Amino acid sequence: MINIFPSFSEFQKPEKILWHDKVLSNTILRFFPKSVKPNHLTIIRLLATPVVILLMYYQNYIIGLVAFLFTAFTDALDGSMARTRNQVTNWGKIYDPLADKILIGSMVFVIVVRYIDLWTGIIIIILEVLFIISALIKIKKHKKVQANVWGKIKMILQVSGVVLLLFSIIFNFSLLIPYASNTLYLAIAFAIVSLLTQGI
Repeated sequence: MINIFPSFSEFQKPEKILWHDKVLSNTILRFFPKSVKPNHLTIIRLLATPVVILLMYYQNYIIGLVAFLFTAFTDALDGSMARTRNQVTNWGKIYDPLADKILIGSMVFVIVVRYIDLWTGIIIIILEVLFIISALIKIKKHKKVQANVWGKIKMILQVSGVVLLLFSIIFNFSLLIPYASNTLYLAIAFAIVSLLTQGI
């Protein structure tokens, strides 16, 4: 009988290297020693998230913006490092996206709810929880856990929406708030598409 589901160990196989992986590998990642692993960056993101949230909570938005951008950028770095250095791990496949969702979910809870509206924040958080549940179901079924292109676009839009919102707060430029809102609404749309197309 042929097993149509890959075993969990098969997730260690090299993954397709994307264009931005090559860019990061030939630029920023060149300065990272081989001793630094993708999972180290994921752990840094997990540890840095509470610091970012505290900065936002106490309205230290300028430092908070820098800290958020740094923390969010580790997501691009650890993924590209894992693919270009063939260091994809089962742990990373689980905790890398989880770290992203904790970061975005926390930012939504602290600033999106405060400056945009409650329902936008609730919808984003619910969708992120659904992504986590979907991933847990896949892991239980020994299926591959990996964000599709719609999920990656969703993450980019979420980060962009948060950054626009922070710029509007820092520079007291209220005209940016509708753009931040619309970017987050678009992220919600891509999140729904991602959930519907990735399957369980």
